[in-house]
Amino acid sequence: MTKWIVELNFDEDEDYTQAVATLKAPDGRELRGLGQSRRNPDDKPVTQIGEEVAGARALSSLAHELLDYAAAEIEKNVRRGDPAI
Repeated sequence: MTKWIVELNFDEDEDYTQAVATLKAPDGRELRGLGQSRRNPDDKPVTQIGEEVAGARALSSLAHELLDYAAAEIEKNVRRGDPAI
């Protein structure tokens, strides 16, 4: 069984939240996604909402990074010029 752990870290103030999602790949490479949210001045300051939005955006960004990483790994392992089997 393989287990991957994603860590989410937040930096925030009353109006702004930034999230960083970090994944350490099995080969040791670290992938990161960044997400941000900003509170509308007319809304109540609810920290949890900013974290949810920024966290979701960071995870989405990380998903794109992981897809790019996988595509690069596929390219490195494609046999070019080998005779057809």
